[in-house]
Amino acid sequence: MKLRPALLAVAALASSAALFASPISAKEETKSVFVMSRTWAVTQVSDAPVVYRATRDNNNLNPFGPPPRLRTVQAIAAIQQATGCKPIVASMYQNISGQFFSQVSCN
Repeated sequence: MKLRPALLAVAALASSAALFASPISAKEETKSVFVMSRTWAVTQVSDAPVVYRATRDNNNLNPFGPPPRLRTVQAIAAIQQATGCKPIVASMYQNISGQFFSQVSCN
């Protein structure tokens, strides 16, 4: 009988946490752009500050694909082409998977 108050407290805590949890309703819209004979997917990943992610399609590692190009230059061009805004190069970084993240400036 001493467990009953503890169970009620846990149930109340779980129900209040469910009420205050915000559902994930951010719909990620991905735009595909073609830059220097490569296909890039650009997605907005954050609202404040506005951050975009650019991911290059590796074409299934096709050895007979187009010649290699610098990925950073391509990522800058892809974000600019997809958003219409200039990427802030000082905020740009690349993760270990080869995805580029950057804030943008729309002036």
